Amino acid sequence: MEFGMVGLGRMGGNMARRFARYDKKIAITNRSFDVTETLARETGHIACRDYIDLIAALKKPRIVWLMLPAGEVTERAFSALLPMLSPGDLIVDGANAYYADDVQRAERCAKLGIEFADAGVSGGVWGLENGYCIMFGGSDTAAIRLGPYLEILAPTPTTGWLHTGPVGSGHYVKMVHNGIEYGMMQALAEGFSLMKDKPGFNLDLAAIAELWRHGSVVRSWLLDLSADFLAENQALEDVAPFVADSGEGRWTSLAAIEQGVPAPIISLSLMMRFATQGKNDYAAKMLAKMRQGFGGHAIKKEEG
Repeated sequence: MEFGMVGLGRMGGNMARRFARYDKKIAITNRSFDVTETLARETGHIACRDYIDLIAALKKPRIVWLMLPAGEVTERAFSALLPMLSPGDLIVDGANAYYADDVQRAERCAKLGIEFADAGVSGGVWGLENGYCIMFGGSDTAAIRLGPYLEILAPTPTTGWLHTGPVGSGHYVKMVHNGIEYGMMQALAEGFSLMKDKPGFNLDLAAIAELWRHGSVVRSWLLDLSADFLAENQALEDVAPFVADSGEGRWTSLAAIEQGVPAPIISLSLMMRFATQGKNDYAAKMLAKMRQGFGGHAIKKEEG
């Protein structure tokens, strides 16, 4: 057994479960050992209390896959694991990391004779059943070693995974993927909002979403998900109008600026997410006061 997974959250845990379904035994560890033990009982994987136990459980040359939140959490794990690894080992960052960070981590690994690969993973909570779309960057040697594992994680052994190029390319492609996702989601949301607010027609949004799923140009998984929740509740009165952004949309917009490539849809969809987070509130208040100043227009007061 050469493969270990660090981080057993929604995606990491389900990836471990998918390995178990295909009888691929791995070592697993998580910040909470209770989570590790529970998943090990469910899957038959080897439960490791900490990084030391994980490294000891793996046969050289090892593969250690990090499935942790991007940023400081991943950096701490990477820095802690690196001195424990040996030349020939391979460490994979499966978080939604910034691609430029991959290059720096690969350089740190190379000084110790350790390989590094970056893996962008898409599929969310549906990946366990449907497989994950994985785009990874690294050397040809790393690609060969990861192949048998990616064949299990992907929808089929030959589809849904791709060696995109050198280190950093996997997360760059995933970054752009998520930027496109922002734009697609925003377009669907705006379109259904237009139909909901059209007076006189009383449009059945659930029926329209279901209609578009069959044969239309805009059919997609996002439309499938929309059709499902609209069939249950079209008003969405219990949903707060707040949409988080996890970083990839920002990085994609920054890359567009750095490369001088116009990407207005992606950038504007990111701005709309900021607006839902209350970051447009002060600007809106400024607008209201300016309008009052030049035209004497009434201002709507905050309730409470």
